[in-house]
Amino acid sequence: MRYIVIIIAVFILAGPPDSANAQVSVGISFNLGIQPAWGPVGYDYVENYYMPDIDVYYNVPQRRYHFLEAGIWVSRSSLPSRYGRFDRYRAHKVVINDRDPWRNHDSYKNKYHSYRTQRDQTPIRDSRDSKYYVSRYHPKHNTWVREQNREKQNRNLRDNAKRDDNRYNGNSRNMKSDNGNKGRQGNDGRGNGNGNGGKQNGKGGGKGKR
Repeated sequence: MRYIVIIIAVFILAGPPDSANAQVSVGISFNLGIQPAWGPVGYDYVENYYMPDIDVYYNVPQRRYHFLEAGIWVSRSSLPSRYGRFDRYRAHKVVINDRDPWRNHDSYKNKYHSYRTQRDQTPIRDSRDSKYYVSRYHPKHNTWVREQNREKQNRNLRDNAKRDDNRYNGNSRNMKSDNGNKGRQGNDGRGNGNGNGGKQNGKGGGKGKR
């Protein structure tokens, strides 16, 4: 019990985690496979991106942009034409794992205003780490899928061969066991015959002497 108290005290003294990336953990889950190619590397799970350069949010699971339109927050599958020159690959994206972060836009805008014009992230598209090949938007995703399927087929072949070997070895042991039992039975039969015959001869000889 005292260890639990100590752990709780450590968390209280340490204070809240660094919110430089506004990464709020919600359980344990992963959605790397659906993160866009322009998303930054380094995150196994992302709920939303906030792009300070244009004050726009992108919801990863829904694949929807959220931005102000005539003073009202709207949701669209693509950016409006006024952001046609905006480069999502180079612009800084802040990961915010919070529900509907645009409802607290003023807070996030003030907190991450300094990230405007920063170009310090590597997009998933440019990563050479194979863990990001799982993303359907990575250039090497299709190649990765083919390799995974090939490895799965090879695994199945190895498993089948191993099962066949085990079955063969099991049958071989059974056959050897059967042959051994037959041999012992044959020897027992010959031994009993000789023994009985000897006894009978012995008895006959005794009677003859009398």
